Amino acid sequence: MPSRTSERSPELRKIIHVDMDAFFAAVEQRDRPELRGLPVIVGGDPNGRGVVATCSYEARQFGIRSAMSAAKARSLCPQAIFVRPRMDAYREVSRQVMTILRSYTPLVEPLSLDEAFLDVTAATADGTLAVEIAREILDRIHRETGLTASAGVSYNKLLAKLASDWRKPHGLFVIPPERGLSFLTPLPVGKLHGVGPATVKKLSAMDVETVLDLRNLSLEFLVAHFGKSGGWFYEVARAIDERPVQPSRQRKSVGTERTFSKNLEDRSVMLTTLQEMAPQVVTRLQALNLVGHTVHIKARFPDFTTVTRAHTATGGIGSADAIAALLPELLDRAVPKSTSVRLLGVTVSGLVHVLPASRVVHQMSLLDEIHNLR
Repeated sequence: MPSRTSERSPELRKIIHVDMDAFFAAVEQRDRPELRGLPVIVGGDPNGRGVVATCSYEARQFGIRSAMSAAKARSLCPQAIFVRPRMDAYREVSRQVMTILRSYTPLVEPLSLDEAFLDVTAATADGTLAVEIAREILDRIHRETGLTASAGVSYNKLLAKLASDWRKPHGLFVIPPERGLSFLTPLPVGKLHGVGPATVKKLSAMDVETVLDLRNLSLEFLVAHFGKSGGWFYEVARAIDERPVQPSRQRKSVGTERTFSKNLEDRSVMLTTLQEMAPQVVTRLQALNLVGHTVHIKARFPDFTTVTRAHTATGGIGSADAIAALLPELLDRAVPKSTSVRLLGVTVSGLVHVLPASRVVHQMSLLDEIHNLR
């Protein structure tokens, strides 16, 4: 373990990240036996502008992945079976899974319907190993829900989350303190939490491709080029992540954004792109039983200057149409005429919980699109 971590954290934490395998598609295959063993895609209409929410492992063999357009997915696998999302069914299974997790520790931080962090440090005080708890959790999930999950075990969130993806599906991987640095060393920088596509591109221009390359940069250099984020990049490259597991974390906003490989110059394309994001945001709101009161758009220009503009409504905003109606004006306010952008995003804030029966549900051709849930 890096000495800096031991200096800050005298007692090592025991963190588990649990991630359901191909969650939506797995639920569909469980509930419809005739789909088992077949390439199943959960998402929008391949004849429209839908996207893939998730897909079975059989479909992934064809190169299909989450957030891909449904039309492209069908071209890659014409025999794929497209299924519309059943959010109520996924929420019910998620409740079962979270109940299992909370039976081991109250320190459970759900990240979405299908994944969560657990801090089992206290649960291991009697000598029980964190890996034993993780293995039992996976067995119980399989036995009680008929679904599989994967888990990663380590001493911080960064490594636990990376580990859970290492042996999917239905895998378990442990990164002990003495292996934290060596595990990260050869990984692409894009694997690190907080290092998005735009940052990967900027780092690549600096000949930084791997975590080792990033680790070789000084703190001063990273802060000079990336501001506050530079300090975070410096630490995670050294396997340092002191974020606690937060069971009562209050979500302040729900949104999505997209960084473009080539700057957008056409305003009609900008607006269309923003409008395509509206159903993605609503999908997440519905999954969490939330509505909001404020719609924001975010725009980043070629020089990396970023602006946001917002509109607050008196009533709850919970439909794609309600969001889309506000986007033309917000775009005009955020992006001057004849200006190109490298990133656009849509976010809803001012969130309040609603009962499923009273949720503002608009006929969005059943979520033409699910982006941030898997």
